Amino acid sequence: MASLARIRIARSLPATLSARARLIHTTSDTTQLQEKPADLSQPITVKLHEDSFQSYLCEKPELELEVTKDELLTMYKEMQTMRRMEMAADALYKAKLIRGFCHLAIGQEAVSVGLEHGITPNDRVITAYRCHPFAVMRGGTIKGVIGELLGRQCGMSHGKGGSMHIFTPTFFGGNGIVGAQVPIGAGVSFAQKYMGEKTCTFALYGDGASNQGQVFEAFNMAKLWNLPTIFVCENNKYGMGTSAARSSSNTEYFTRGDKIPGLQVNGMDIIAAKQAVQYARKWAVDEDKGPLLLEFVTYRYGGHSMSDPGTTYRTREEVQRMRSTQDPIRGLQKYIEEWGLATEQSSSSSTRTRRPRSTRLSRRPRRRLSPVRRTCGRIFITRARSHLS
Repeated sequence: MASLARIRIARSLPATLSARARLIHTTSDTTQLQEKPADLSQPITVKLHEDSFQSYLCEKPELELEVTKDELLTMYKEMQTMRRMEMAADALYKAKLIRGFCHLAIGQEAVSVGLEHGITPNDRVITAYRCHPFAVMRGGTIKGVIGELLGRQCGMSHGKGGSMHIFTPTFFGGNGIVGAQVPIGAGVSFAQKYMGEKTCTFALYGDGASNQGQVFEAFNMAKLWNLPTIFVCENNKYGMGTSAARSSSNTEYFTRGDKIPGLQVNGMDIIAAKQAVQYARKWAVDEDKGPLLLEFVTYRYGGHSMSDPGTTYRTREEVQRMRSTQDPIRGLQKYIEEWGLATEQSSSSSTRTRRPRSTRLSRRPRRRLSPVRRTCGRIFITRARSHLS
């Protein structure tokens, strides 16, 4: 791919970061193969680029790690599937079959898929409104997501929540209030610690929400009580139509936790994303060191929402450059092919087999609409039970 794109480290941070006049890479294909076994059922050893991470008050994750052929192929298929699902939602919205708000994550697939491959089924995740891939990765279904967007009974919230209110037992949403999910995530991790669980909560928010007061309040409580909370900033460069540099005096979000250590991650390379998540989980759960702040440097190809063309505050050339040089799916496909794990033909074939799964509902979108008489049902819990069960 083309030359590496980089994010400059701020010039006014504490002395603990004085050695970090380096830049973080956000290109998706710089991981190198170190050792490939003859038997591809065995793990292969790879090495991330030395600038895949920048750290604050903590050590960086190991650059050398083991991955398996099956996992890489699975992650590739899952990223393709998530993109196809979001593209189907895009088409349905433009056909005026989806109403209300709709925020898509096309371009940011390495974060949601990489996160899922770095945690356990019992860990919890909570995010904002760009939530569709997280819902599927946390046990939901494409049918459930698309059905919810269409207001259908088959939706994950029975058509009553819409794009921003999708849940599973370990996924606490989809939340429509900017930044409000962050203190809720800290509360979920408080419950995990109170109940003695060996799990953690990943509370995601965007660079646009990073200046919310409630985010800093959650930082303080999580550090004060040593909660297993991983705060995750998805820095896609723009909060709605405002660039990060125009809204934040410190755009290095991984350093903004005060006494909470932080890690900046190349969010366009799924292997780096997975390694960072595993590092964070080990920090909070296995080593019981309390909260950690991750910043995934990523990019969204579309606008903030479907009502935003995404070209009034950035150029079409910028978007096209990111698509052509830093796409996370293309980056992983390059690894798979260059490392001899699959051919271009076989990887393309696996992509084609997944297109119908993510577009099937768009062919019959008006079926099984949720009846009005059910709109007010199943809102309140009628019997006591643990929200963590």
